[in-house]
Amino acid sequence: MINLEAPKKAGALINQAYQAAAEVFRPISRKYDRAEHTYPAELDMFAALLDGLNSSGEGGAGAAGVRRNEKEAEKGNRNGANLNVVLGTIEMCWGDVGLLLTMPRQGLGNAAIASVANEEQLKRFSGIWAAMAITEPGCGSDSAAITATARLDGDEYVLNGEKIFVTSGERADAVVVWATLDKTKGRAAIKSFVVEKGTPGFEVVRVEHKLGIRASDTAVLRFENCRVPKDNLLGTPEIDTKKGFAGVMQTFDNTRPLVAAMGVGLARAALEETARILADAGVVVDYDKPAHTQHAAAAAYLQLEADYESAYLLTLESAWMADNRKPNSLQASMAKAKAGRSVVDITLKCVELAGIVGYTEESLLEKWARDAKILDIFEGTQQIQQLIVARRILGKTSTELK
Repeated sequence: MINLEAPKKAGALINQAYQAAAEVFRPISRKYDRAEHTYPAELDMFAALLDGLNSSGEGGAGAAGVRRNEKEAEKGNRNGANLNVVLGTIEMCWGDVGLLLTMPRQGLGNAAIASVANEEQLKRFSGIWAAMAITEPGCGSDSAAITATARLDGDEYVLNGEKIFVTSGERADAVVVWATLDKTKGRAAIKSFVVEKGTPGFEVVRVEHKLGIRASDTAVLRFENCRVPKDNLLGTPEIDTKKGFAGVMQTFDNTRPLVAAMGVGLARAALEETARILADAGVVVDYDKPAHTQHAAAAAYLQLEADYESAYLLTLESAWMADNRKPNSLQASMAKAKAGRSVVDITLKCVELAGIVGYTEESLLEKWARDAKILDIFEGTQQIQQLIVARRILGKTSTELK
């Protein structure tokens, strides 16, 4: 039998994250959805608390990475930091996705640094808030088509290019920028660089207005002869045509389970609210009877719950594999694809089941339906995830299967 319960040792962490979501995020969720581009000052104290938990090794709902050290290999299976972060993220996004995305020092760039930075870089960038800049005006889901360039000049790299849809791009202290060292060498030459705010040549062009996650800022960035120390390159500067792009793409293996967890948490919030609304309307969901013998709304709700549970299990699997030093690229994409699609389907159906209540601001359901769509887009769209999964399963290269 499949066990969908969280590990018992994670109980305290889950409870803490839930309390934070319920007491900090939920009460201000609507406020910052309406006040787009206003920084949620209420997050400062909570972010400091999360910093303390992370430094103590407890972790939970912030940025973390998948770091595999074979020298520390242990016998048997274990639940560790990556699973804890996923479980904490689920709870926090039950509160509000946009607020989690704008948590100081917990950005996707932080997850990238935590995953691939060397020990010196980990210490040097400790305590900064890092966004991640990949998408360009002419390059969306195909990360290999990046045109931003990085040219080595002495002890510095000179960056040129433009990045769009950068989460926390205006508020963060630094940005992890993807750029190519040599366009003629294709994917293998793409590397990531930590660029700190205030660096000459680094400009925040504008902040976007969005459908959802309005509490989080999304910026357009420009780099014009922006010089960064060569030690700010994450990973190796060597261009390996076999492993180069795979190395930088490892970042997605680390962040996609987190985005999947965001979708799972948001879907659960919508399901719980819908269950309450249905109960108030006298619709009983009976788990001991076949769905087709129940009220149509109850049958639809049971289908949504099944969809949610499959996304939840895939998300936990991808994080568990990382904790046990197992390659998780396939599972990370499967989890992200399933959770991204499910959260959109679930939230929209919940709006439908709730009727007019779901479409008005009387409930948060309409907000959650708007927030959900981005989770099926960023960190690799639904279509890209399916393509990655197909390539992995069929053993095809990106050239063979486009």
